[in-house]
Amino acid sequence: MTEEEMRKRLEILRIEHRDLDAAIDALMATGGKDQMQIARMKKRKLILKDQIGHIEDYLIPDIIA
Repeated sequence: MTEEEMRKRLEILRIEHRDLDAAIDALMATGGKDQMQIARMKKRKLILKDQIGHIEDYLIPDIIA
């Protein structure tokens, strides 16, 4: 995967993460009766966060001073 492809993938993951966050907030605001659905969405959000972190780590390497 090229750096450009990784940056595009990163943006897609960030958008999905944001969308999930908004959906979770909306479900909870309406009473959040479907706890299983909320739990699944939160788990997916954590997976996305990990994927985002891996790509960011690759694109922005640590500089040891």
